[in-house]
Amino acid sequence: MTNVVLLKPEVNSDMATRRTRLIRAFASERRQQGDVFWLKENAELLGVLASTGVGLDAEALKPLITFHSKGRNMLRDFPQYYRFILSLCLDLEELGLPELHGAALCDEVARAGLEGAELSDLQRAEARRLLRRRAVGPRVGEGALGERLHNFITRSATFAMPNRKAAYELTHIVYYLSDYGRRDPNLSEKALLSLQFTGLLAFLDQDIDLLAEVCAALRFAGVAPARSWENFVADCHRAFRIQVDMNAPVQDDYHQWLVTGWAMQIAGRPPHPQHMSDGALRFKCRSPGQGALRPLVACLSDMGAQRSADWGHMRPHVLSYLGPESHAVLLAAEQSGPHFEEFFEGFARARG
Repeated sequence: MTNVVLLKPEVNSDMATRRTRLIRAFASERRQQGDVFWLKENAELLGVLASTGVGLDAEALKPLITFHSKGRNMLRDFPQYYRFILSLCLDLEELGLPELHGAALCDEVARAGLEGAELSDLQRAEARRLLRRRAVGPRVGEGALGERLHNFITRSATFAMPNRKAAYELTHIVYYLSDYGRRDPNLSEKALLSLQFTGLLAFLDQDIDLLAEVCAALRFAGVAPARSWENFVADCHRAFRIQVDMNAPVQDDYHQWLVTGWAMQIAGRPPHPQHMSDGALRFKCRSPGQGALRPLVACLSDMGAQRSADWGHMRPHVLSYLGPESHAVLLAAEQSGPHFEEFFEGFARARG
């Protein structure tokens, strides 16, 4: 396994124009600046841009300069959102704004002991990862917290069963251990198997958001995902519709659009050029159709005690149960890599 490095910034004026347009849309045209959903969307957008190694000029970052300068006031007034505030300010400085506030924010967060207010190990890991960007505090994988994180991601049986919360925690632990591709996360073979199992579940379910996150996590761990997974992610990204519609719900598919494009960039695939008109952007994902996960679960449930953990034995029973679309998805999952039989042993939950 090799160390993971940031991608080289692209020298493409059209791409730079689209990024400028995207930052403006997220900063000032979708939500009210400063509310928690605004913080979340903008933190995710800037995190993606920073992790892919782009550099932006002052004009592109202009809509967020005021937020950057007032970050310390935001932290004072809304300490409960410290991870969003810290992430935004640090990424703005990495993307091109002067490094005037990030270090002071990290010091204030550390002095206030805000990490200690977190109940979740995942949130503590995120806080550690942010503080380490200014050399404050321990690394994510150190100490008792690091041991608990590794124990969680190496229990592969957890990830052979549908559990979206656990799946997203797995991918984000890898992001934090790797500092979003800036360092080798040193994952064990069992942790890598957990990612493979999660990817199989996401592919079976045609869950494009989770599958894109798994592909990114595998790349950060120095492992190439299954080609069929990345092809599916790329196809879904290209099928997105981006439109200007002030009346459309703002609870749209922006996150799926963002992470599928991100996964493509991490894989070294040029993103599909999509036109972005002026105005409040909305993102619409085309439904990928029925997957195979739910029919597979129904098949096993119908078989009851007759089901087996042996995929070779179960294969003809399962394939005869599924409809044409689910049948094709299951075959593609089976052929995507060498882990399907081992995955099915845990997934089947057969007795004996």
